[in-house]
Amino acid sequence: MPAHQLAPDIPSDVLTSEQAHLAESRAALKAMRTHAASLSADAAGDWVSQQILQSLLDQRVAALADHPDTPLFFGRLDRTGGDDLPGTIYVGRRHVHDGHSKPLVIDWRAPVSRAFYQASPADPMGVVRRRRFGYHGGALTAFEDEPLGEGVEIGPSKILTEEIERPRTGPMRDIVATIQPDQDEIVRSTLAQTVCVQGAPGTGKTAVGLHRAAYLLFTHRERLARSGVMIVGPNKAFLSYISSVLPALGEIKVDQTTVAGLLGEHATPEDALVAAVKGDARMAAVLERALWLHIVKPTEGVVYTKGAYRHRVADYEVREIVASLRGTTRYNPGRAALAQRLAHMVLVRMEQRGESPDDRVQDAVARSKPVKQLVDTVWPKLTAEQVLFRLLSDPEFLAKAAKTDLSSEEQEMLIWRKPYRGWKSAKWSAADAALLDELRDLMERTPSLGHLVVDEAQDLSEMQLRALGRRCRNGSATVLGDLAQGTTPWSTTSWEAVLEHLGQREGEVTELTLGFRVPREVLDFAARLLPSVAPDLAAPRSLRPGLGSLTVQPGGSVAGAAEEALTKEGSIGVIVPDALVAEVSRSLERLPHAVLDPDSSQEHRLLIVPATLAKGLEYDHVIVVEPADIVAAEPRGLARLYVVLTRAVTSLTVLHDKELPAQLAA
Repeated sequence: MPAHQLAPDIPSDVLTSEQAHLAESRAALKAMRTHAASLSADAAGDWVSQQILQSLLDQRVAALADHPDTPLFFGRLDRTGGDDLPGTIYVGRRHVHDGHSKPLVIDWRAPVSRAFYQASPADPMGVVRRRRFGYHGGALTAFEDEPLGEGVEIGPSKILTEEIERPRTGPMRDIVATIQPDQDEIVRSTLAQTVCVQGAPGTGKTAVGLHRAAYLLFTHRERLARSGVMIVGPNKAFLSYISSVLPALGEIKVDQTTVAGLLGEHATPEDALVAAVKGDARMAAVLERALWLHIVKPTEGVVYTKGAYRHRVADYEVREIVASLRGTTRYNPGRAALAQRLAHMVLVRMEQRGESPDDRVQDAVARSKPVKQLVDTVWPKLTAEQVLFRLLSDPEFLAKAAKTDLSSEEQEMLIWRKPYRGWKSAKWSAADAALLDELRDLMERTPSLGHLVVDEAQDLSEMQLRALGRRCRNGSATVLGDLAQGTTPWSTTSWEAVLEHLGQREGEVTELTLGFRVPREVLDFAARLLPSVAPDLAAPRSLRPGLGSLTVQPGGSVAGAAEEALTKEGSIGVIVPDALVAEVSRSLERLPHAVLDPDSSQEHRLLIVPATLAKGLEYDHVIVVEPADIVAAEPRGLARLYVVLTRAVTSLTVLHDKELPAQLAA
């Protein structure tokens, strides 16, 4: 018996039956949505409860939206039974049941659905046959069977291959129908486990991270509804690219942001070497000292007058209170605690005189002028901006805070050449944003999320990682990236170091090396750069040979290459050195096109992409213009070129007038 049976070899009535089940499932989903929309929040007693219930109902209705161009189910399992579930199960993007609660489609995240991704002849997991469905748009057009009996060998799935290779336009698609066993293991990792995925280009690491978020939301719905899930990407264009994945899986309540969106949209230009010092984890100790250096040794006590009595707290007692609080609490709670402890000492004096003050009296004393004056003198009210302003504008103060953590040369680099007039008028850099966030956390605890997904993590500084780590200190994280694609001056060379700075030392590092998206011929060409950019990484492998997918053309025309690409199906990305964007756009003026902007993602079939924005994006056909200029534009230019060359899903055309980098010419 052949391992795969394609629809042409099977009676058409089988296909008709499956199409009927799809129609029934779509009708049932529509009925579920209609029912959800008919529910009223008026049943809740008070106005607040009504608003909360209405919000939940609105989310439920949105989650039940059908996507007519997307398969509602993509697989079927014929099982041996032995439990309460039907012998035949359809696996899809969400759960669908009929009016009698009979399951028509089982959510891909349910435990029973795991067999769709993991079952094999060696371990059939109670499955006799796995069926995959082929679609055109939302219409079921084909199917393919994989019998899982003992001794059967399963060859490549044609439907699976076609789905992976299918040309795309617009935002990223989910990969729920094509998740591979090693990807599924990562997706279904427990909530408590932080997972770090080193993923070569085309291995689907970003999709795996998004699907893990969807899986955790399904499995731990109530807990994560309270604590929250957040996706952090490298820029807004990337977020726009991935924006439709989670909604297509029925998950609409997930925050998606960038590091800048999280820490502050500060973007004042700064020398890369200065930014690298600010991004070093040593700055954490410097900032902590800088904050606590603002506390002044008390030289006077407190005298609180009430009626004819003067209640005194001696200076040495004030010093003892300050010493006991300093460094044992965050700055702002410590300041509040100082006022309360001083007030408590006054109440003790009152009781010694025979009075019986209550808590209201203590609060009044804590707010009184003598106590407030002493607290303001000894433990001044501060903002993070005030502390960082002083640190970057006062060499003596920086030297005190830095001690031996920063060299004199590094301290000199940090001091502003032209200090601002005051902290309110100061303009901050992207590296400053992480320092300000560190200071804010030293002042008030940063709330923790339940789960954080961080993509392109190899490009984050140690201080940025600390800032993200604070957002998941009581939760877990999915960390995604590729050491070979690190393009910042502070790019990491170790995932263990990333996990340490995130505060997730127990995180598990796993590697995806088998690519599904980038053709082998293209990937092998780009991998020539690996010994120079990441010598310790194994070369990635691709399942797709992609013969004829690579063209390297000296002196070629961008317009000509774009015109040829337009004759083929799919999206086209013309990736160029940032400095050549305007020139290339003019050369394509006869062809409808758009230029990718860092703050948004233009949906256009022919798109000019600045090289610095290409990371994380994919196009069916990629045209790379002048690799030598991409390399020359920045210190880690070879890593940037590696990123650029691995964006192609179907074909890559490299155009160059200047000599190719030596590594590619080999």
